[in-house]
Amino acid sequence: MVDEESVPDPYKDVQPHWYFCCRADDSTSWLPFSREDSDKLENTYTTGNQDEEVVIAVDGERYDVHVKERKRYAVYWEQAPTEVRRCTWFYKGDKDTRFMPYPEDFSKMLEEAFKEAVTSDQWKKKIDFPTGETVIIHNPKLIMQYQPIGLQDDWISSPSEQTRPRTVKRGVDSIPIDIPDGEPDKVDHLVFMVHGIGPACDLRFRSIIQCVNDFRSASLSLLASHYKRAQQDGLVGRVEFLPVNWHSALHGDATGVDEDIQRITLPSISRLRHFTNDTLLDLFFYNSPTYCQTIVDTVASEINRLYALFKQRHPDFNRAVSLVGHSLGSLILFDLLTNQKTESKVPSGDPSSLSSNTLEQILTKLDLKQYLDILKSENLDLESLSLCKDSDLKDLGIPLGPRKKILNYIKRRWLPEECKAAATLQMQDPQIPGHDADELAGLSSEQSRFYRAQAVTSAVDYEYFDVGIGQVSIDYPQLAFQPQAFFAFGSPIGMFLTVRGLKRIDPNYTFPTCKSFYNIYHPYDPVAYRIEPMIVSEVDLEPMLIPHHKGRKRMHLELKDSLTRMSMDLKNNVLGSLRTAWQSFARIPVAALPSVEEGETSADANPQEAQASAADSNADANKGDRNADIWSKILEWPGAIHTHYLKGVCVEAESSMNAEQTENSEIKMGMLNGGRRIDYVLQEKPIESFNEYLFAIQSHLCYW
Repeated sequence: MVDEESVPDPYKDVQPHWYFCCRADDSTSWLPFSREDSDKLENTYTTGNQDEEVVIAVDGERYDVHVKERKRYAVYWEQAPTEVRRCTWFYKGDKDTRFMPYPEDFSKMLEEAFKEAVTSDQWKKKIDFPTGETVIIHNPKLIMQYQPIGLQDDWISSPSEQTRPRTVKRGVDSIPIDIPDGEPDKVDHLVFMVHGIGPACDLRFRSIIQCVNDFRSASLSLLASHYKRAQQDGLVGRVEFLPVNWHSALHGDATGVDEDIQRITLPSISRLRHFTNDTLLDLFFYNSPTYCQTIVDTVASEINRLYALFKQRHPDFNRAVSLVGHSLGSLILFDLLTNQKTESKVPSGDPSSLSSNTLEQILTKLDLKQYLDILKSENLDLESLSLCKDSDLKDLGIPLGPRKKILNYIKRRWLPEECKAAATLQMQDPQIPGHDADELAGLSSEQSRFYRAQAVTSAVDYEYFDVGIGQVSIDYPQLAFQPQAFFAFGSPIGMFLTVRGLKRIDPNYTFPTCKSFYNIYHPYDPVAYRIEPMIVSEVDLEPMLIPHHKGRKRMHLELKDSLTRMSMDLKNNVLGSLRTAWQSFARIPVAALPSVEEGETSADANPQEAQASAADSNADANKGDRNADIWSKILEWPGAIHTHYLKGVCVEAESSMNAEQTENSEIKMGMLNGGRRIDYVLQEKPIESFNEYLFAIQSHLCYW
């Protein structure tokens, strides 16, 4: 019989897998494509014409691979092209953490030598490469690579110390690596993410693109763990996250702001000043009308560009779109959404040629149609109404609220741009002492420029504020879609609204095109502020705690809640025991004394009856009455304590808990989030609870 072990294994072609190069800082690594993308690239490579360039969309169609060129290009953002390889052979040194692929020509030479060794059953084959490397195929499972030997020192004793060989593996199946299966083709939700100040987003100084990539990976892993069955059945797709970068446009060559700032920057502490110019100055740029217009235009145009490009690559997409903003990015999105216009709010026609019929439509829209006859009786149309002051409308008998609505609407929406400045001055009361409106109107342009109205800082009356909460000097662009939800991470929106003069948000206020708003923050974030107290100021509500993705609170939070419940239960039990003891003591029978339950006390007795009884009794009886009076007072103390203290405390504790639960369930947060809660707080880590100040900066960057 022929020994089966002596028969060599037949040669089988190696199964290639496609990799792409990833460069971060000074390091270079190679990462595998998903199995789905690798199969698409391999089918294109083997079946297509290799002389023609073929473009394959990979990574959820966020990248395009030029197969012939072996390059991968980003679709939605600017990024240098990266190299792509068709990999079959891999190596790993002693200091390497993972197997790295060989170049394709190198792998081709190794594959030919391995095929020859298998077919001829001759092992320990040595392959020398022009670069000086040497690969020895000892057997199918033991293949080593030796680096070229250069000039060695005299103290090196053995060849084993001269070079450390690399381990060589054939095929991706022989190396330990986690290759993803691929992303679902169906996109259920599209999310645009806007960064805050500076080019970096976290403590590792990663860009918005890298942070969003990790955000996307976390979303895919949560979908796979929480909705695995739904994904297998095709009921759930994926969430696509796209970064919106506005920092590069602001600090680019188009604005020239970096060069201007650099000329006036002091040379001392250069690194700190460079950090300040690159990050913190973005806050001042947004408060500047010139650069604020650049920022909002860049954000809106970039979102619209990404949305159009996404629709082009996903023509069947008709699902929801949401917006996410971090830090200053959330304020930018808030101002954009506040100043969006629906189709019903966009005026049609030329405002300068408005008739009384248009005035009727405006009053109907403002729910002020009852004042149409008053305005018509004075022959007022929109053009003449725009020249009226608050006192003029007051003389017509129109109340304060309707006057504010009419004047603000005319000023903000229908007044031509060239008349806004003049009408604004006419609608304000003159603040120059000793001069009225008629006197100021008679001044020449040369004389009037020396007179200035006194600046008065006052809170904006947002009850009749109908244009939005953004900066009034900015022309806000419009988005090409209506977002479903807006998520603010570590947002200073509440602080900016307060310093702009807004003390309260109308509960009926809502974004014109977005119906959901969530303010999410870390409890130690020094930049984050709440929104709910500006809507419901009379109720002190704690923010909603975001549960962990595993369905429970962190350990230290659960321990804190357990101790709180235990202390409350202990307090209630102790008070209940004291109450029972006092009641038992109060029910002790005493001869010749009135029962405590009757409610009679010595203080309640009639003084005249007490004097009569004292006159008719002897000295012993008087002594007994005095003792009885003392005992009655003593026995009344438990009842008084129970009535006025113990029972009140227990009832107060129970009622406070019930009231808090009822309050949280019945309180309405206005229409900014459709009546739902707005403020949501993350759970801090146990180590963060030891020192809030130590993790303050990290807390502001933890959302990525």
